[in-house]
Amino acid sequence: MTESFVADRAGIRLDVYLAEKTGKTRSAVLKAIEQGQVLVNDALPVKAGVKIEQGDRIRLDIPEPRPISASPQDIPIDIVYEDEDIVIVNKAQGMVTHPASGSPDGTLVNALLHRVSGLSGINGEIRPGIVHRLDKDTSGLLVVAKNDQAHLSLSEQISTKKALRYYYALVVGNIAADEGKVDKSIARSHKDRKQMAVDEEGRSALTLYKVIARFPGYTLIECELRTGRTHQIRVHM
Repeated sequence: MTESFVADRAGIRLDVYLAEKTGKTRSAVLKAIEQGQVLVNDALPVKAGVKIEQGDRIRLDIPEPRPISASPQDIPIDIVYEDEDIVIVNKAQGMVTHPASGSPDGTLVNALLHRVSGLSGINGEIRPGIVHRLDKDTSGLLVVAKNDQAHLSLSEQISTKKALRYYYALVVGNIAADEGKVDKSIARSHKDRKQMAVDEEGRSALTLYKVIARFPGYTLIECELRTGRTHQIRVHM
C-alpha cells in the first residue's frame, strides 16, 4: 500500500503529520518510519521527530501483508509445567516464538499446536496462546495460555507488573556498579534497519540490572525488563 502527500504546512513533526493524514496511530507510523517505509523528498528521514517543510514530498510505502497460517508440527519442545490453564515451556535458543514473514513455520507455536490440545485465541491464529515472547536467540521460560480467561489474567499481571520478567545475560566488560538501571529509548538503527539502537526519538525502554558474578573480561547480570522492546537487553547492556 502506497500513499503520497505534499506537505501543506511546515514545522510539524513527520510522525504527527503522517498520523493525521493517514488516520494511523502514532506507534504504527513510528514503526513504518523505523522500518524505512517512509521517504521524504525521496530520501529516508533521519528521525521520526524531524520537522517537515511546506512542499515536502512524503511517501508511505507499506508492503501488503503476506498470508501466514500456523499448522501443527512435530517439533520437540521442553514443557516444564502444564495444567488446565497454562503451559510453561523452556524455549530453546534459535527457535522463533510464532510464525512471521521471515519464519513461516518451525516455530514454538507450530510445536504447541501439535503437543497441546487447546490454546487461547485472543491473539489470533498466528499467535495462539502467546502472551509474551522471547527473541529467537534467547532461551528461557514462556508462559502460554490454554484459554482466553488465562490469557487475559496473564496479560493483566504482566502489564501491572504483578508478574515480572527476569533474564540472565553475560556481557563483555566489567560493569562497575553492582546494580543500576538503563533508561534509554530504543529505535531501529539509522545505519542498519535490521538492528536496534539507542535513539532519543525512539520508544521508551527501561532495564534494571544486578550483578550476579564477575569474570575476567565479562560480567554475569540479572536483568528485569520494565518494557519489552526488541533486543532491549542487547541494546542497553
